[in-house]
Amino acid sequence: MDIEPRKAKAPYSLNSKKVADATKMWLEKRGVKIEEIAELVMLLQKKYYPNLTMEECIHNVEQVLKKREVQNAVLTGIQLDILSEQGLLIPELQDMIANDEGLYGVDEILAFSIVNVYGSIGFTNYGYVDKLKPGVLERLNDKTLGPCNTFLDDIVGAVAASASSRIAHRKQTEREMEQGEETLGQDIVR
Repeated sequence: MDIEPRKAKAPYSLNSKKVADATKMWLEKRGVKIEEIAELVMLLQKKYYPNLTMEECIHNVEQVLKKREVQNAVLTGIQLDILSEQGLLIPELQDMIANDEGLYGVDEILAFSIVNVYGSIGFTNYGYVDKLKPGVLERLNDKTLGPCNTFLDDIVGAVAASASSRIAHRKQTEREMEQGEETLGQDIVR
């Protein structure tokens, strides 16, 4: 009996565009629109920037979603929610994630990995929307609707908080530029 030699596996190579596209696609598949995240951003920032437009909010959400660290967190969280819906996690973890156990904080830890990219303003904005659960977060947090969104509600709140932080930092730079002050430029917060 002849044994076929194993074929060499092609070396792994990250395809950033595929990951970015998958991030947006999976958010949409899980029922989250970019505009809904932008509405949270508007809620967080309108008080400070009355002339803020929905287009600016959408743009900043899209910029946050371009960050590799954010994409990794979004995809990981969505995958864990899906595995929980399918009952494919080890029993103890399955129960905690399926029931969004209050003492299970890994969903928040994953969200923190997103807001950490944008600093302390992101953290305070995240805490606010996580407590208030406005807009899309209320729907995602509703346990009676069926899908498991233990990770997704925190991730969406973190993306909104990060976009809000991005706006705040960029608006400060704009103010400095308008006043003729030396700045670090718009690229300080990407």
